Amino acid sequence: MGAVLQVVLVAVGSPLLVGMMRQVRARLEGRAGAGIGQPWRDLRKLVRKEPIAPDGTGWVFRAAPLLLAGTVLVVAAVVPLVSTTSPLDEVADLFAVVALLALGSVALALGALDTSTAFGGMGASREMIVLALVEPTILLSVFALSVRVGTTNLGTIVTSAVADPLAVISPASLLAAAALAIVTIAETGRIPVDNPSTHLELTMIHEAMVLEYAGPDLALIEWASAMRLSVLLGLLTSLFAPWGIATGNAGLLALLLAAVVVIAKVALLGALLAAGEVFMAKLRLFRIPELLAGSFLMALLAVAASFFLA
Repeated sequence: MGAVLQVVLVAVGSPLLVGMMRQVRARLEGRAGAGIGQPWRDLRKLVRKEPIAPDGTGWVFRAAPLLLAGTVLVVAAVVPLVSTTSPLDEVADLFAVVALLALGSVALALGALDTSTAFGGMGASREMIVLALVEPTILLSVFALSVRVGTTNLGTIVTSAVADPLAVISPASLLAAAALAIVTIAETGRIPVDNPSTHLELTMIHEAMVLEYAGPDLALIEWASAMRLSVLLGLLTSLFAPWGIATGNAGLLALLLAAVVVIAKVALLGALLAAGEVFMAKLRLFRIPELLAGSFLMALLAVAASFFLA
């Protein structure tokens, strides 16, 4: 029940989260904004259009959106957002989740390369640079939390944090939280790493990979990108602010209460992220590896602190 509820929340609520973040930015910039439901209206408009594929592309181009959305839905069912227990507990492993996220990114990069365009190749190469720095940081950040638990199972890590709230404010947890927050911004293509609303060739990363997609394929990519943002923000709240999450064999009422709590926490993080983007400029492309290397160093220090302070 918890896994199904998580998938429904992520699938339905992710576009609304993106719309809320856009609305926050619009209000802070003195604009009225298009409304929280605008991303769903955009997806509906794209789905109704005719699917178009560039000449010369093959099955890789067509399969990339499906694989991207499929991996995110599996991750949404696996990670502890509403409940720490899931029918997929055996695969709710840190390494499996990171591998699924990487698989979606690699699929989209291969789809961009399949177009044989300059923008597609440029975006794919930049995405792989970011991916090579982001994935190890995610692994180390969560691994630092797993040391005191003795397992890399995400549900067990969150359950341990619920049972021992003081562990969340330990030096290892604070360093891991800072590192994971930075790579979450990079993984979801937000400022200062990437600008989701730009189409300037000198700054694009994610948008450069999806320029050749249209219609339902583009709708699937936009939907999957919104779900990745929701899942990563939800994972961040579960690991470092797990209060309210359902543990054990929780009933329907407890699951619904946990769903309300996680919605509130993710919405708060999304609003803070959107507000920060208003007052922050995008980094130059060559400065991004420095930022991500700094987050990797913090994750490495978190692992070292978790061993020394255990």
